[in-house]
This record gives sequence, structure tokens and C-alpha cells, in this order.
Amino acid sequence: MNILVGWETSPEIETLELMLNIGGHEATICSEVDQFDLKLKETDWDVVLLSLSFPTLEESIETFERTKGAIAGIPIVGAAKSDDITHLIQFVSQGLHSHVIRDTDGNFIMLLLSMLEAAYENVRALRAQVVAERLSDEVNSVRKLQESVIPDDLPETNGYKVVGRYEPSEIRVDGQNMVVMAGGDYYDSFALDDARLVMLVGDASGHGVKACMSIMTMHTLIRMIRNNRYANTADFVNAVNDRLCKSDIVQDEGGFITIIYCILDTESNLIEWTCAGHPLPLLQNLETNEVAILGHEDQIGLPLAVMEGWDYECISATIPLNSRLLIYTDGLEEAFPPSGDALVDQFGVEGIIGAMRDSKDLSLSEALDLIFQRSSDITEGTGRHDDTSVMMIERR
Repeated sequence: MNILVGWETSPEIETLELMLNIGGHEATICSEVDQFDLKLKETDWDVVLLSLSFPTLEESIETFERTKGAIAGIPIVGAAKSDDITHLIQFVSQGLHSHVIRDTDGNFIMLLLSMLEAAYENVRALRAQVVAERLSDEVNSVRKLQESVIPDDLPETNGYKVVGRYEPSEIRVDGQNMVVMAGGDYYDSFALDDARLVMLVGDASGHGVKACMSIMTMHTLIRMIRNNRYANTADFVNAVNDRLCKSDIVQDEGGFITIIYCILDTESNLIEWTCAGHPLPLLQNLETNEVAILGHEDQIGLPLAVMEGWDYECISATIPLNSRLLIYTDGLEEAFPPSGDALVDQFGVEGIIGAMRDSKDLSLSEALDLIFQRSSDITEGTGRHDDTSVMMIERR
């Protein structure tokens, strides 16, 4: 700690020098009020120790008020003589953090360092709590905006069911308190006509307001142009990408968005999709309980807003009877234990496939719950570090 001490000229000063400059702490002791006032402005102090007789008994309350105004938020610990209790009450009523009584033998000096450390830690804890509360309020506001574009009801048509779920990430702001973060994940589904169903999952880079505004920009754009005539999903994603490449909101600080955009024809059971930097979908055959990755890594294009004019690829497959399709953001697979390696020990695609197989006999909603639960379990209660969006489609 950096400790500033205001103390009238006294034999105690030598002992203070010895007792306060130990254990990595640095104490600056001023016996002249002008010197003390200068030091107040020169250094970022962690705590102030003030004799309540400094520089004199009559001037001490004014010195305290001046100190409090100069270093707002820094704890001031007072040292009062045993016969100055009435005087001490004035300081306490004016906001003195804590105090010690100066006994004539000077034994109080042995307590000072622990008192100063306690005052410093107490104020740090209070600041962390305030920061956590403010951060939580701001994040909640952004989250509400983000969640307002996530649909409550997903369409069902021609023997298909669709479920979706979004979960935000969590961080610890002070080593203890968990704060739910706003992020850039998003999913949506809507009908183009009586037969065709759009499903998409997106993930903006980063967290907080920036990621949320990026995903809001993409959501608005998709809704604006969704009824335009595009030959396939690749042409649609090409158009979205070219527009986002001109968006200052998305591109600020090197931002980008990954997306998987799918169109399912519920009459022909053909699904086509385009990946822009996004994980490929997983198809589960409920008869054999086999789960396969649809597509190849070389069919994944660049994330959106990275390069204007990028030519994305359209991939297609048939959805068999009694099967499920899973599309998701990387937060699901990248969950990892707190003691593990973020790359080596993550839940991974293998974990997702295992959860899908174990949920074969569950309802679609229950299957989605199990997948999320397995991904969360691996974090051992610390929460996923990235927000997560998942959609599951079932054909019976």
C-alpha cells in the first residue's frame, strides 16, 4: 500500500517509520501541513493515516476535511488521544473511516498497519460491489435489448418441430460475484411461405454493447431483405455480408459475425444452408442413433463483415424421417472446466454428439435441456465464458 501519514512533530514518528515501511508497504510521513498538502496531490494513495491533533488540535478538523475532498473514496484512518474523545466524535460524524486510540506507551502503533490494511481491503470490497452492481444494471439493459429480438414462439409445420434456446455467459468481477454478461449470440426462425422455413444462428465477436449492437444490425438487415428473391442461401448471405462490410457498428475494432443460415423445404424435406465462419450442423438419425457432421470444413466461408465480395457456398442435404438437426454457436462446444485448458479440455463437438445420443428417447425440448446441462456441467459451476445459442429441428 501507499500510505500517507499526517502527524504532528512527536517522538512517535520514528517508530511509525519503522512499523509502516514493511512488507512491501511504503509510508510517507509529513509533520508539516504544507508538506502534507503537497503530497496529497503528488501520489495515488491507497490509505491515509491522520493524527487527529495534526497539525494542531484546533486545525485538525479542517485538515481532515481538506484531505477528504482531495482524495475522495480513499479511506482515512484517525489516531485520537485518549482524552480527546469528544474531538473524535466530530471526525466520525464527518466520515472518518475508522480510528485507533493513542495510548501513552505507544502500543497502539503495533496495531496501525493491520488497521490500515483492513481499511484498504474494506474500501476495495465496497468498490468492487458497486462496480458489480453498475455492470449488472448496464448488462441487464443490453441483454433485454438483445433478447427482444429472439423469438418466443418457433414455427411448426408439416411434421417438423423447432426449439431454440439462448444462454448468456457469466464472469466473476471480484473473484466471487457472478455477473451475467450481454453478448452477441442470436437465433431466429420464420416462414418464407407455406412450405419453406428459415432458421439461423449468429454470433458476433466480443461481448457487451458492441457485440449486441452488431447482432441487432444484422437482425434488422435480415428482416429488411428476407422477402427479396434470392436463388439460394449463399446468394442471401452474400448480400448480407456486402452490406455488413459497410457497417461501422459491426466493423469497429475489427468486429465480425459468424452465421449459419438455413432454408428448410418442409414438403421436399430438403435443407440448404450457408456457413460464414460458423460451426457446421449436426444431423441425428433417431433410428440408428448415429450423429453426423453435415458438410466439410472447406465449405465454411469467412465470417461476415471481413471481406466484401466473398463468394459463399450453398450446401444441401435431405432430412430423413425420424431425425433431428442441431445448429449452434461455439459457446456450446467451448465450455471447459476451471482447472482445465480452454482448448484441450473443452466440451467439444464430441461432447455435443454424446449428449444428442443420450437424449434420443427424450422429447425435443428435453433433449435441448440435456445438451445445455452437459455443456454447463463441464464448467463445474463457473459458467460458460461465451454466450450460447442453439436450435434443434425434428422431423417425425
